[in-house]
Amino acid sequence: MLDEAHMAAGVEPAWVESTTDRDAPYGTYGGLTIFEAAAREQPQQQQALGYLPADDEWRAPNIFEDVTPAGRPAPGSLGLEAGGAALPEHTAWFFYLQRLCNHCTYPACLAACPRKAIYKRPEDGVVLIDQERCRGYRKCVEACPYKKSMYRPTTRVSEKCVACYPRLEGTDPASDGVPMETRCMAACPGRIRLQGLVPIAADGSWADDPQNPVTFLVRHEQVALPLYPQFGTEPNGFYIPPRWAPRPYLRQMFGPGVDAAIARYRAPSRQLLAVLQLFRASQKVIFRFEIEEGPKVFETEIDGKPWAMYDDTVIGFDKKGREVARLSVEEPVHERPAPHPNSI
Repeated sequence: MLDEAHMAAGVEPAWVESTTDRDAPYGTYGGLTIFEAAAREQPQQQQALGYLPADDEWRAPNIFEDVTPAGRPAPGSLGLEAGGAALPEHTAWFFYLQRLCNHCTYPACLAACPRKAIYKRPEDGVVLIDQERCRGYRKCVEACPYKKSMYRPTTRVSEKCVACYPRLEGTDPASDGVPMETRCMAACPGRIRLQGLVPIAADGSWADDPQNPVTFLVRHEQVALPLYPQFGTEPNGFYIPPRWAPRPYLRQMFGPGVDAAIARYRAPSRQLLAVLQLFRASQKVIFRFEIEEGPKVFETEIDGKPWAMYDDTVIGFDKKGREVARLSVEEPVHERPAPHPNSI
């Protein structure tokens, strides 16, 4: 739909690549956002360009996605590449993205709701639906480009992720009075998620706090990028792009900052490598980190440049300044005693 809007308007949806702008590490988008496209296509009728999926699309949301860029794998190949696989990208690849409500700075669901039942909390940016006001018009389902608002026919209202706001408020019984990570963060067995709350300046923008892990990853190292920033919603979920998926596909999803982000992830700076250890290190939201330097333990070449790893220690602190995590870059090795070699 965005492609059609651009062609009708005669606008080229091009990116201006820039990784020096701390506020926009993914570059600057020169095309139409979903809000601008809606204003051109249907003036005064809808606030965001949207699409309402049919029931069969909800039943199989990944259909046709897990195939090679050139089409389906050859019959009998089991999806394997005849010539083997090699980085920087695979020909046949699977990329299942962990999508969640992005609690956008400019939520399309909020803009589209005719009942004004959707609101964004000023204290933490969580986007919620007042189900007393909702009448189930499904305009939020249509407008959300990430498809994270869903209509429940049994109650005839829309629902969405609530960001586990009692945990963020510190009112959960296990929170000890400080913000906790949401359940999807805390329950992740792969330890691939990190929850954060960034300080906000007087004008509503992110305050520059390089000791906040999210600010550091997104704004300073620029290794974590938003999903489809060209939509114009300014999503607040960020992803470190995978190295093995085709780069044009990743640039479409995360903008032109992908190449720089992957390069930084492949050869992380000493500080970045330490901060990456904080992922899933604590159920408490980490507001500040410190790094204690350790000895050099490894050195090699990455992309033709020298790179060294240091056994630094990273320390995470909660909202009250209490230490909640302490990890070393080099993981310790524990050897079980002989009488119980296979015990857990």
